[in-house]
Amino acid sequence: MTDTLVQDFAGSKPTDPVSILALIREVLEDHKAEETVVIDLQGKSTIGDYMVIASGNSSRQVAALAEHLVISLKKQGLPPTKPEGLRQGDWVLIDAGNVIVHLFRPEVREFYNLEKMWEADFTDSDAGTTTH
Repeated sequence: MTDTLVQDFAGSKPTDPVSILALIREVLEDHKAEETVVIDLQGKSTIGDYMVIASGNSSRQVAALAEHLVISLKKQGLPPTKPEGLRQGDWVLIDAGNVIVHLFRPEVREFYNLEKMWEADFTDSDAGTTTH
């Protein structure tokens, strides 16, 4: 399924955040990422338009998710990105321009609880900042 999405994008090479987000979600879904959450950062932060948080069952799966994602983003024509934390595979950060991706092992995700941190930041000013 991802190859089809990448091929569909290959003609026009859209690099807008919504297209990149759709590609990221597709890759994560195809490779069995769990508990994927998208946080809309538009107008709320300068780090990007969206933050994606997902889990893999093991360090090996987290690393594999990151590698598949980097390959798909490269095929999309985005500048090469070097994932942070790939060697350990506990928490991998991928900067895809205006979309920031965090991939975690479940225990590490629970410890850092980024979703709660970002929701707490926005709860006062804007309800419903996450989408599943």
